[in-house]
Amino acid sequence: MMRASGSLSALGLVVGVGVVGWAHVSMGGDLRLFLQPEAVAVVFGGTLAALMISFPGEMLRAAVAGVFTIGRRQPAPLELLVPAVMSYARTARRQGLQAVEQEAEQAKDAYLVRALTLSASGLPVDMVRETLEIEARVSAERDEERAQVLEAAAGYAPTLGIVGAVLGLMRVMQHFSGTGGIGSGIAAAFVATIYGVGAANLIFLPLATRLRTRARTEALRRELVINGVLALREGASPGLVEERLSGYLKPARHQHLTEVA
Repeated sequence: MMRASGSLSALGLVVGVGVVGWAHVSMGGDLRLFLQPEAVAVVFGGTLAALMISFPGEMLRAAVAGVFTIGRRQPAPLELLVPAVMSYARTARRQGLQAVEQEAEQAKDAYLVRALTLSASGLPVDMVRETLEIEARVSAERDEERAQVLEAAAGYAPTLGIVGAVLGLMRVMQHFSGTGGIGSGIAAAFVATIYGVGAANLIFLPLATRLRTRARTEALRRELVINGVLALREGASPGLVEERLSGYLKPARHQHLTEVA
């Protein structure tokens, strides 16, 4: 599933670039016109410079790390987490929360282990809830910051594309001595605009959307963990746990889970 998600994103980028290239060639253009390192430098180098001015280095590194984990690390589906919590409820009723914590550690779910550890520590329920909600809110803010960096890049890139186009036109007009070659020179000048608009709409905005979609799923998942762990703390039965967490599932999946239970 993780590999398929990353492959789909790469395929979408290839399709988008391919459509633009096909349209250019079908109208009689030459793909070699796009081979302009100056345009690439102005758009992508300028966007990077603007980001460095706008955001601290830690946020930029976090955004880059988030992009590289899009295809490798996806949040576990909520449909799998609810049955797991129901299983933990059975274990908790038989062996206590300590046994559930050991099972969660084997599943390598850091937030769930953290929630169970707090719950089994003997702290008051209100304090456990408040602590977990604070951690969840901070994580959500960090996830949102990554998307904001990419959205900012999507705003800078088209503008810098225009800057590149203006620089190209200035070069054309500076060496203008007749009508010959002025058309091709103007066409080449607008390549930077294509790079800027294309990068914004085929790279930066889609990646920001992917990060924000994943962040929403992660936020729901953390909320589910909080409610599930607190239900375990209260000694709720697996059936009661399911009823409490069923709102996080799609209706069809909820019905299937009820039939299995």
